[in-house]
Amino acid sequence: MLLNVRRCGICGSDLHVRHHCDHMRQLMGRVGYMNFPSADQPLVFGHEFCGEVAEFGPGSGRKLRTGARVCALPMIRHGDDIDAIGLSGRSPGAYAEQVVVDEAMMVPIPNGLSDELAALTEPMAVAWHAVRRSEAAKGDVAIVIGCGPVGLGVICMLKARGVRTIIASDFSGGRRALAQQCGADIVINPAHESPYASWQEYGFIGNLPGLLELGVSTREKLGKLPLPWWHVWRLAEAIGLNPRRPVIFECVGVPGVLQNIVDGAPLQSRIVVVGVCMQEDRFEPAMAINKEVDLRFVLGYSPLEYRDALHMIAEGKANCTPMITGTVGLDGVSEAFRALGDPEKHAKILIDPQCIGASL
Repeated sequence: MLLNVRRCGICGSDLHVRHHCDHMRQLMGRVGYMNFPSADQPLVFGHEFCGEVAEFGPGSGRKLRTGARVCALPMIRHGDDIDAIGLSGRSPGAYAEQVVVDEAMMVPIPNGLSDELAALTEPMAVAWHAVRRSEAAKGDVAIVIGCGPVGLGVICMLKARGVRTIIASDFSGGRRALAQQCGADIVINPAHESPYASWQEYGFIGNLPGLLELGVSTREKLGKLPLPWWHVWRLAEAIGLNPRRPVIFECVGVPGVLQNIVDGAPLQSRIVVVGVCMQEDRFEPAMAINKEVDLRFVLGYSPLEYRDALHMIAEGKANCTPMITGTVGLDGVSEAFRALGDPEKHAKILIDPQCIGASL
């Protein structure tokens, strides 16, 4: 299918590829994806987009009319291969007036949703996948480290999931303000206080002596009951009476951040790594072991998560409007890349191919 591009978001991955293309190609090759471009190949970016149907390709089902507004997963078949649109030399992206997509990957835009918000479907699907993989429940405390576009998307989707306590941490005052607008309940400047400082208030275990005390005192108390203590203990675990622990989202992707989280997090925290660190990093496994933390790494989303993210935005469940901080035409992309280096002003800049100039 050929789409007329209505809006396309500038993704942090695009910024990464601009500077780390060959490194990313090498990494993708190690997991069996051989179609990632090299730095010397022409490449049209753009995988966060919405558009309208312009033409039907050979064999298409023609289930939508010409002019219908759609989003599309940025995946397209080439024989036995599947390419990532906007991250492949043979599958140009949506930094353009038009883009070719796979009909099966298209999702109609519901409820008269604006082009601007529809274009956020792809990054919000990434965030929705991360939140689902975290298994965060309504009663959990979620801590989001880094409030760039990735962290803001995670905050939006945590709020959509109904998580009642969301703590957001970022050095940038501008990004902390956006985090509040997206649904964070508490915002922290890590230069002044730790996002983990309130562990006692939330009933978390802050150190190893606390965990030892919990185990020994629980055994002592259960031993006084007129029942086998091990049966009572198993019953308590079965109904969820386990130590509380936060769910922490690493949304920065800079060397050293993961170790910083492991050092500061309460015991038995679940750490979900969403930020993409493009350099080698180091952390102390022994500290993670001593604290018995979980580490989960996430990537992408499923077609169902993509569709659901679009509908959550359209139904008002995910309030991602504050993320949009600027719009440019195709002639303003270079300036937008530069502007995105200022965390105080920008989070997500959209490209409107029909626009001349910039609104930054």
